[in-house]
Order: sequence, then C-alpha cells, then structure tokens
Amino acid sequence: MSATRKIYFARLAGRCLVLVLCLLLWAYRRDAFTVLDGLNFFKTLSPLHLLWIIWVGDMFLQIVPVRNKVPIGSQKLFANHFRPIREKINYRALRSYIVSTTKAAYKVFLLWCVLIAAIGVLYSLGVIDQIGLFMISVLFYVCNLICVLIWCPFRLIMKNRCCTTCRIFNWDHLMMFSPLIFMRGFYARSLVLMAAAAWLVWELCVMMYPERFWEYSNAALQCCECTDKLCTQYCRKLRR
Repeated sequence: MSATRKIYFARLAGRCLVLVLCLLLWAYRRDAFTVLDGLNFFKTLSPLHLLWIIWVGDMFLQIVPVRNKVPIGSQKLFANHFRPIREKINYRALRSYIVSTTKAAYKVFLLWCVLIAAIGVLYSLGVIDQIGLFMISVLFYVCNLICVLIWCPFRLIMKNRCCTTCRIFNWDHLMMFSPLIFMRGFYARSLVLMAAAAWLVWELCVMMYPERFWEYSNAALQCCECTDKLCTQYCRKLRR
C-alpha cells in the first residue's frame, strides 16, 4: 500500500470519528450547533469551529499549487504538475476527450442537483432541520473518501480509470457542502462560497488548460508515473 493510500485510510478513520462525535453532539449537546445561526460564528466557541478550520484548509489546498502530500488528481490543474508527453499532442483527440468527460460530469451534476433538491424539500417541510442539513454534509464528508478508497458510484457515469484522471476530483467540497445552501448563517455560507470558488478555479482550468487533465497529453497522469496509487484498480493488481 502506498504512503498516500495509508494516509487516506487514516483520514477516512478520522472522518468517521468526526461523524460519530457530531452525532454525539447532536444527541447530548445541541447547543454546540448554535454556531450555525446567523453571526454566532463570531460570538461563541464550539467544536464545530475546529471542523470549519479543517474544511477551509482542505479547500485552500485545492486552489493553490502544492508540491507535496496532495494527490495529483487534485493538483493536476496547476502548471507544476503538468509534464507534456514526448510525442506531439493530438489536440483533436484532446478536445474530444474534454467534451465527452464534461458531458459525463454534468450528468453527475444534474443527478446531484436532484438529490439536493430533494433534501431542500424535506427541509422546507420541516422533516429535517438546520442541524440535520449539517449532519448530511458531515455524512457526505465521510462518503467522499469511501468513493476514493473503496468504491465510487460516479465512475459508472464518468468511466474514468481512477481518481488521478477523474474529471470531477475537485468537485468534492461543492458536493459535500451543497446541503448547506439552504442555511443562512456565516458558518454555512462561508463554506459554500469557498467550495464554489474551488469548483470555479477547477472548471476554468479545464477550459483554459485542457492538456493538463488528459493522460495522453500530461504524462504525470499515466499509470506508469503514478506515485499516489489511491485507486482500487491498483489494489486489485496487487492481490493478483
């Protein structure tokens, strides 16, 4: 198992612990969630402040170039992770790849919008409250790494080989925090806005620098060059 994969399993365990702790807060210390209301973020201290700092830090690492400890799947939009192939790039094939993967990506986007709309309906009907929306985001926070490490349902639509080549790798925070769009407090709105910024940076780079996102133009994305080894395909090869 690669060092990066070990780190990600440790992070998955940490996220599961966060989910358990948030459930305990929900059951026994609901006052901790008052930080979600209006400007209470600046008026009271809560364990949720630490979680906010972790989330903001994760998103910051998606919008600035980082050389170490961040998978290339998340950083391939930046020039320092682009290694042009030795042969001449086939720009017609590159365009075809970007068009097809973008169509698949927005199928995922539409399906996710349907899910979030359903959550919004439940919230408007009073079936779930503001804390419930927050807990759904924490659940998505756990599911995100399950998709990376164990099984990803979005591959059924995206048809990508692995996370390194995934067209929507940095959509994770936008998807995680999308239930928070129905909340009005600073806590939720700051996370949603930063997630939208990370998504926008990613999408602009896809449009402006498509060659960084294709393994046949960016040699750093090819299996033979992979050092992250996050994907489940790699693990199956090891077991053969």
